[in-house]
Amino acid sequence: MNKLLLNTEIQSFIQNNITSDTSELLLKGIPFNTLDSKLIIEQIEAKKRCRKKLPTWFYTENIYYPNKLNIEQTSSETTAKYKANLITGDSLIDLTGGFGVDAYFFSKRIKQVTHCEINLKLSEIVRHNLEILSAANIKCLAKSGIETLKHANTPFDWIYVDPSRRDDSKQKVFLLSDCEPNIRLHQDLFWNHSKNVMIKTSPLLDLSATLSDLNYVKEIHVVAVSNEVKELLWLLEYNFNGDVLIKTVNLQKDASENFNFNFKDESEAIATYNEPLTYLYEPNAAVLKSGSFNSVSALLKIDKLHKHSHLYTSETLIDFPGRRFIIKKILPFNKKTFSKEKISKANITTRNFPLAVNDIRKKLKIKDGGDTYLFFTTDCNDSKIILVCSKATL
Repeated sequence: MNKLLLNTEIQSFIQNNITSDTSELLLKGIPFNTLDSKLIIEQIEAKKRCRKKLPTWFYTENIYYPNKLNIEQTSSETTAKYKANLITGDSLIDLTGGFGVDAYFFSKRIKQVTHCEINLKLSEIVRHNLEILSAANIKCLAKSGIETLKHANTPFDWIYVDPSRRDDSKQKVFLLSDCEPNIRLHQDLFWNHSKNVMIKTSPLLDLSATLSDLNYVKEIHVVAVSNEVKELLWLLEYNFNGDVLIKTVNLQKDASENFNFNFKDESEAIATYNEPLTYLYEPNAAVLKSGSFNSVSALLKIDKLHKHSHLYTSETLIDFPGRRFIIKKILPFNKKTFSKEKISKANITTRNFPLAVNDIRKKLKIKDGGDTYLFFTTDCNDSKIILVCSKATL
C-alpha cells in the first residue's frame, strides 16, 4: 500500500478523471513525479468499478483501492446487505475477508467481526478503509482464516466463508473441492468453533450435488440482483436434521421478489398443465436456478404450459416471482399466419423452442423493442406456438 496515493492532489486527480479514458491519460502523461503513473491509473480503474457496485466506498474520500480483480470478486453492497440481514449475535469470523465488503455490513449486525485475509497487502488496504468508514468493531488479521480458527480460544456465533474460486493458475473454478479453502475438508473444524456457518458459493453449483457435500444444511438462498443470479448462500446449523428450505430472492431497486419451498417437496410436488389462459408468467432467474418448477405450480396454484417450457398460466392475475403478462393472442408457429398480425417490432423470449431468438428475428423480420412481447414455446399438446402478450400489473 503506497500512502502517497492518498495525497490530496492525487486523490483530486483520480476523482476528476474517473470517467476519463485511462489509455489516453497514460499517453498524455500523469502530472506527478513522486509516483509510478500506473499506480494512479490502477486506482482510477478500480474506483470506476465501484460506482454502482460499492457506492459507500466510491463516495467516501480517501478510500484506497486494490486491483481490479479484487473489486470484481467482492460482493456488491446489495448482496452484502442481504447476507447481513440473515444473521444476529455477538461475534463472527470472516475466514476469507477479501476487500471487506461483507465484513463491513456484518459489523452493523454483529458486535465483533474478525476479518481474516492472507494477502498482506489487501489486509492492509482493508484495515485503512475500515478506519475511514469508522467500522471500529472489525478486527483485521493478515493471516489464514483456517489457521486463525484452529488457534481460536473462544467460540464464534457465526463463521462466514467465501472460498476463492480461482486456482493456482488464476483460472476460474466453482466446485467446492476445487475452491480454497476446501470446505469439505474443514467442516469438523467449523463445528468445533461455532454452531452456525454461512458459505457463499458460485451460482453455477448444482444444489442437489452440493447438498451431499455439506453437513447440517438448514437453508439455501438463491440470490439474484436485477434478474441475474449472483450467489448461493448455504446456511448450516450444527446438528440440524430437518427439511432444507430453499429461499429464492430477486433483489431490485424498488422491491424484491421472493419464493420459498422445501427442497425435498419439489420431487413430490405435482404440477398441473393447461393450454394458455388469460395470463402468462415467466419465473425470475433465482426461481429458475432453484429448479422449483413443480413447486411453483403446486404452491401458487397455476398451470404449466409444458413440462420443459417453465412458463405458467392462469385465469386470474396473481403476485408472482417474475414477469407477468396478458395473453392477447395465441398463434401457431407459422410464418404466413404471423405475417397477418403485422408485428414488425417486439421483445422475443424462447422457452423449449427449437429456434434461437436471432434466428426468429431473421425469419419473421422482427426488430427488437416496443411494448409487444412474443413468447415462442411449446404447449401441453407439444405444439409450437407464439404467445402475443403485453405486460400485466396487479
